[in-house]
Amino acid sequence: MTVKRKFWKRIITVFVLLIIFVYLNNSSYITKERANDPILLAHRGMAQTFSMEGIEGNTCTAQRIYEPEHPYLENTIPSMEAAFEAGADVVELDIRPTKDGQFAVFHDWTLDCRTDVKGEPKLYTMAELKQIDIGYGYTADEGKTFPFRGKGIGLMPSLDEVLKHFPDKEFLIHIKSNEAGEGIQLADYIAALPKSQQQQLTVYGGDAPIQALKTKMPEIPVMSKATLKSCLLPYIGIGWTGYIPKACKNTQIHIPENIAPWLWGWPNKMLNRMDSVDTRVMMVAGNGTWSEGFDTEQDLKRLPGQYTGGIWTNRIDVIAPVIKGH
Repeated sequence: MTVKRKFWKRIITVFVLLIIFVYLNNSSYITKERANDPILLAHRGMAQTFSMEGIEGNTCTAQRIYEPEHPYLENTIPSMEAAFEAGADVVELDIRPTKDGQFAVFHDWTLDCRTDVKGEPKLYTMAELKQIDIGYGYTADEGKTFPFRGKGIGLMPSLDEVLKHFPDKEFLIHIKSNEAGEGIQLADYIAALPKSQQQQLTVYGGDAPIQALKTKMPEIPVMSKATLKSCLLPYIGIGWTGYIPKACKNTQIHIPENIAPWLWGWPNKMLNRMDSVDTRVMMVAGNGTWSEGFDTEQDLKRLPGQYTGGIWTNRIDVIAPVIKGH
């Protein structure tokens, strides 16, 4: 055999061995078995859902809800109670700063769409926000009827009320802005909570507030576009070796379903790797742009078989009975 042929034979052998290594090191068929149930995250508690067709950032979603199937409004204590009762492990909620230095639990940038007043929540004190009707703008028939009008007065809670009402429950807190000051304000608020309750919280939002919060409280798991990229891009590059980038540790990552299959070791090998560094993987539907969730039994069929990671849903009342038999 010539030297040249020996050389190429060695190259091919090394290449084949590398392929075998990559396969074995990232195959979910050859990994520690995962016996736990999926983690169910209820987006905004038990909320009214709406058509995602043609939705944009300024779309008033309260004006396009489906015919109501339950009496709950998003981001309220009754909706969170119903979500946990239905089987949620985590409830996601949105916060907005108020005029008197509190955090109101409310989704939209302004009050115009859902309520009977105008402007941003920061123009009002928490006491004033308690007087508005957060169910005022909801309609399922293009304004012919408003099934929640008059029923939402006093239902907007403060973050303080929520955490006092649910001292032992787990929450994903969404900072709705990209203001670093809000991250600092939330960090100061969380720092005053009991350690046991701090451990039940994860925070996500814009890059600036999340970086500010993480600087003050590095032990709190967080997620932003920046943290997600700093974890997933290196993982895509070298995760095939089994190495877990530092940015993937003690955090949370939301993975759109159309990206997930391309990640090394997906699903079980990757989930085990992230578990080993105290990072939670939450799978969202579609491309992850508009908080789409796995909201029907049909949606669940798109998940990998025996999937045990996190599932983002807007219909915990539909999904939990299927997953957990509630």
